[in-house]
Amino acid sequence: MLRKFNFYINRIKAGRLQEIQRQTKWIYTYVRKYWGIMIFYTLLGFVGTGVALLTSWYSKNMVDIITGHQTGEVVKTFLIMISLAVGTMIVNQISDYVAGYVSMKVDAEIKADIFEKILVTDWESLTNYHTGDLLNRWSFDASNISSGVLSFIPSLLINLFHFCAAFAMVLVNDWTFAAFAFLGMPVSLALSKTLMKRMVNNNKRSAAMGAKMSGFNQETFSNVQTIKAFSLIHLYVERLKQLQNEYITMRLDFRKMSIWSSLLLSTVGMVVSYFAYGWGIYRVWTGAITYGSMTMFLGLSGNLTSTLNTLTGFIPSAISLTTSAGRLMDILEMPREDYSKETQADAFLEQTQNKGISLYMEHVSYRYHSGTEVFRDASLEAHPHEIIALVGPSGEGKTTMLRLLLSLMKPQEGAGYLCTGEEKPDKGGENMEMSPSTRKLFAYVPQGNTMFSGTIAENMRNVKPDATDEEIRECLQLACAWEFIEKLPLGIQSEIKERGGGFSEGQAQRLSIARALLRKAPILLLDEATSALDVATERRVLNNIMEDRYPRTCIVTTHRPTVLSACTRVYGIREKKCIVLEQEEIKKMVDEF
Repeated sequence: MLRKFNFYINRIKAGRLQEIQRQTKWIYTYVRKYWGIMIFYTLLGFVGTGVALLTSWYSKNMVDIITGHQTGEVVKTFLIMISLAVGTMIVNQISDYVAGYVSMKVDAEIKADIFEKILVTDWESLTNYHTGDLLNRWSFDASNISSGVLSFIPSLLINLFHFCAAFAMVLVNDWTFAAFAFLGMPVSLALSKTLMKRMVNNNKRSAAMGAKMSGFNQETFSNVQTIKAFSLIHLYVERLKQLQNEYITMRLDFRKMSIWSSLLLSTVGMVVSYFAYGWGIYRVWTGAITYGSMTMFLGLSGNLTSTLNTLTGFIPSAISLTTSAGRLMDILEMPREDYSKETQADAFLEQTQNKGISLYMEHVSYRYHSGTEVFRDASLEAHPHEIIALVGPSGEGKTTMLRLLLSLMKPQEGAGYLCTGEEKPDKGGENMEMSPSTRKLFAYVPQGNTMFSGTIAENMRNVKPDATDEEIRECLQLACAWEFIEKLPLGIQSEIKERGGGFSEGQAQRLSIARALLRKAPILLLDEATSALDVATERRVLNNIMEDRYPRTCIVTTHRPTVLSACTRVYGIREKKCIVLEQEEIKKMVDEF
């Protein structure tokens, strides 16, 4: 039984070790280009160690000179000590600069890489993470790795060199003092084993708690208006205090352990120092060593003990680094979107500029990762100069269909195709299967306020950087937004606050539609994009889109039947399929609204 238990324990340890190795290799991919600088940093550490030991040696000489009244050597030794102090200061400043440079470069590189990879991660997989958790991993864990890179292998080598050089110096001068450096080793090793276990658990708890607090803060600040409207200020303040108490309790638990371990290490260090001090007095008393030698040995003994404690602390540091690496790797190992057909999509767009693009969803079945089925053998089609409507109760799949068109989600069965003009996929015309690469053929206005902070012009040029003021004005007119923009003192240079602040919901929707129109994409998707508009303005916007000479294919989702009369074809989502509605049924829906 015991053998079987040990077998499983060893397997767990082996698995953890392999995981740490894998995470360490991942960190290496970012720091390998800085190996030259890191070697230089390590050599600086060796030089600094040498200078520190030389300072100890000349301090011993100074004490011996003074106690021996050798006045002729005082000035020379004093000048050498000043030179060594200046050298130490210079080496430390250069080391700090190099450390800061490497840390900032690695931090920026990791964050930029993680940022880009998050944006190309499979959308549905990404939604399994809270935004606050993603921000916490991107910010805290990346910074933890970048700040700890130099405190890992280079510092480990520097401290090993320091320990060996100091020990050799003590050993050569008086081997008996060397024994005192190892008196505290058993305690340090035992504590490092305990600390390693606690450190792993604490890092995981701390990261989870940090993500929880970050998510709470992000959601709270994003929904201040709702919190005020429902008089929830007291509730959210109490929730924050509760989270803070949980965090404080967690940190204090670890702090208590750190205090006890520090006290034990300090006590051991103090005992070792006093033993060394007593032994030094005895050696001086018997004439075996000089006062200067005793001073140097006492300093080096304390140095050796502290360096040894530092070396044992590298295990928790390694655990902290690899834990952060593992949290980032969790995100990076999620499935990626396939953008391999970018060139083909560019060529397809060029070919269809004058003809427009038709789209076909054929026999599509889709269910969420949770298992909830949304579509089963659903099909629809849309062509240039058409406005196609998707109607149905909330939660039946209208937005999901648009996400399938954008390839944010991939159907388990069936596929979507884009075709030149009104050609069908089976008629031999130019066509492309929908994929992340074909998103450049779409313009999308999602539900809610999607404007960014900045000027109106900056928001517009996000989708077309080279757009002229005249082009922006034309699209604002098509979206019926120019009527309120032209009244602003700064016009299109007027500022938009965060989440569209400074404009009504209807105005923000019209700005979002104008931005989508400016992209000049062959396919326009409007997801409840006119829900905040009055009926008359809604009709004007849709009529403007229809009358625009650009061969645009438009698909709208709506819960307001009043817009259906302007649509070429209306699909109702029923029994997980897309059914074309007859005019009588559409008229009935409009009359009953």
